[in-house]
Amino acid sequence: MASSYIAPLKLATWNLEWLISPSVFKPLKQTCTPRDEHTPGADRRLPCDVAHSLERSTRDFKTLARYAEQLNADVIALQEVDGPQAAQLVFPHYKFCFTARLHLQNNGFAIRPGLPYRCGPDLRALSLNDNLRRGAELTLFPGEPRELHLLSIHLKSGCSTKPLNAPEKSCADLARQAPALEAWIDSQARAGHRFAVLGDFNRDLLHDLGPARTANGQLLHLWSELDDGDPPESNLVNAAENSPFKNCTPGQGYTAYIDFIVFSRSLAAARIPNSFQRLTYAPLDVRRTKLSDHCPIAVNIRGD
Repeated sequence: MASSYIAPLKLATWNLEWLISPSVFKPLKQTCTPRDEHTPGADRRLPCDVAHSLERSTRDFKTLARYAEQLNADVIALQEVDGPQAAQLVFPHYKFCFTARLHLQNNGFAIRPGLPYRCGPDLRALSLNDNLRRGAELTLFPGEPRELHLLSIHLKSGCSTKPLNAPEKSCADLARQAPALEAWIDSQARAGHRFAVLGDFNRDLLHDLGPARTANGQLLHLWSELDDGDPPESNLVNAAENSPFKNCTPGQGYTAYIDFIVFSRSLAAARIPNSFQRLTYAPLDVRRTKLSDHCPIAVNIRGD
């Protein structure tokens, strides 16, 4: 039976910067690892710089929860969260889907109660053998004509504007993630699904213009590679297009978005015009509490 939920849907994405519940954080703090030491995906270890700077208090979690309430989204793609136990402290009344990587950073979704949903399998190919983060899949309104397929991602950092064939390892890793992401997009498009990719792309997609590849096939631009319109449903639309950039709080030095909500062609047609939002932090909250170095973006779509 189809659900009766037909109100507009507010979709959001939010990187919560090492969100870990205090009961998990405190013991891990005692055995933290040096900042530059890589933590494999099967290890639950806390970097020492995080251990010493991001231990959150009850007030910190309450402040984050207040912003979550203000955001008031139906579905939030989450990044850098250690699963439902941590997410529940910010979204106390929501349901959750999360990737199952043992590492402390997982991707997932918070889903408003009452929305029919199904958690999907982890997109493990995106993790490059669990050296990076997996993708989290979510299906809304499963089995209904208005079914939506969503993917929460957090791509490799360190290559936000350089060509993907640059010599830096971060660019090489991001280039290696691109086929897995494109394969997911193309598989959804071939199936005729309405879909969206939400999350921290760690890439300035709005300015990632130019040819997708060099003459000899090396990947140059992620957005051009993904937005190729083949199949037609993969003619993508970025919800942030034509929206002015806003820092999360005054004084931040960023100049462009790296968090995005990217729609398939048909889902973009359901977008409610001028509904793109970035929820920013009050300067006093930033001074007094440990929030996140990212803040949410959101957009509304028709629920029918």
